[in-house]
Amino acid sequence: MFFDVAMTLPNYFLADLPPEAILTPQLISDACQSIRKNRERFISELQQERIVRCLAQAAKNWLDHDHPIRRLALEPGRTQFSPETLATGLDHYFSRVTEESLFNLLTQEFGHENRLDSPVSTPEENVHRRSAMVTGPFLIAHITAGNIPCPTFSSMIHGLLVRSAQFVKCASGNSFLPRLLAHSIYEIEPKLGACIEVAEWAGGSEQLEGQLFHEADFVTATGADVTLKNIRSRLPSGKGFLGFGHRVSFGYITKDFLSRAQARLAAKQAAIDVIAWDQSGCLSPHAFYIEEGAAMTPEMFAAMLAEELAQLESQQPRGNLTVAESAIVTAARGFFEVRAANSGGTKIWASEESTAWTVVFDDDTVFQHSCLSRFILVKPAKDLESALRAAEMVRGKVSTVAIAASVVAVTPLAQQLARWGVTRVCPIGQMQNPPLAWRHDGRPVLADYVTWTDVEQ
Repeated sequence: MFFDVAMTLPNYFLADLPPEAILTPQLISDACQSIRKNRERFISELQQERIVRCLAQAAKNWLDHDHPIRRLALEPGRTQFSPETLATGLDHYFSRVTEESLFNLLTQEFGHENRLDSPVSTPEENVHRRSAMVTGPFLIAHITAGNIPCPTFSSMIHGLLVRSAQFVKCASGNSFLPRLLAHSIYEIEPKLGACIEVAEWAGGSEQLEGQLFHEADFVTATGADVTLKNIRSRLPSGKGFLGFGHRVSFGYITKDFLSRAQARLAAKQAAIDVIAWDQSGCLSPHAFYIEEGAAMTPEMFAAMLAEELAQLESQQPRGNLTVAESAIVTAARGFFEVRAANSGGTKIWASEESTAWTVVFDDDTVFQHSCLSRFILVKPAKDLESALRAAEMVRGKVSTVAIAASVVAVTPLAQQLARWGVTRVCPIGQMQNPPLAWRHDGRPVLADYVTWTDVEQ
């Protein structure tokens, strides 16, 4: 194992350099050329099975409570999350990265798990004596967001699965967990780790990013829509691009799921969705719509949700907010407190002497953006159709809708949501825990990266 007793990381990546180190376009160019050459030297000789085993073993190490990588990741103050919240998020993510899930992902995307090794045939292709293989880009540059680490982890894993060199550009101050993943891969398979670069700098540095865009064959970006538009406009001709913009998510609970026992379960699961990654990211709920007509009213459900959040706060405390972030939560609370004082249709529950969590019941059904940081809105709805009408303002921008419903009701609800434009439907309690093979924003997971070569016998 390459860590010393103090768990100091070796300087393998640009993000390992001391804070006073200055990045230059030439340094970015040299790093890109290095990992591109390593890709040509090393990945071409690695069979897909070896890459999959390396990634699966890295995931196991992150799940091992005694492994130095995990212990370092969970040191207090290393990230914006509390150790308890971070540990839960890491467990959920890496428990899904297994040899089986990785091979299943390759098969899902390419029809065969060995398409990247050599031309292979599916039964349908065999009929016409055809085979095919796929080839990934030489170098992928990932422009990542800094709110939660899972999308960056997935980008790195996906890029290595298609056998590409990876340059991971992190938001300023947010490279810690991605570089830990890079180090954990390097520990297991140095040849694979040598095809990764991790760096961080403040967004908008056109000289550094311009050099990176010049060197890369394919660019992915996660962030605000205006950021993606700017990146796309700056890419040289012929560069592949895949962007994931701002999205929102919400939940829907049917009246058939609101008997007292089931409502308590739904409240527990809804609270898990709110606290996961401190309600950061596009998969976190802004609101829960509660179907009317049950003995358990939407307002009663909101009170129950507040009880569950209070309990979970003691087990997985929210991370510390900046002064500005705290001010936003305080202002949002103040707005709804004024409404509650002047209207019987609004009620608020909140943690005492802190902004740790907030629940607002509001009988105005129109969708409202939460300020997040464990601030959740609960709204009534006659049925799913009326809830979707209330959310029309965010149509086309909704990533995930979580539902709590009877088994027989799930399929028709999912059909209705799909036709409205939702790209992921999941159970309450799983919003921030998508499968490894989840099609982000309705796009293929790996297929957008690759080029196909058909071979006719």
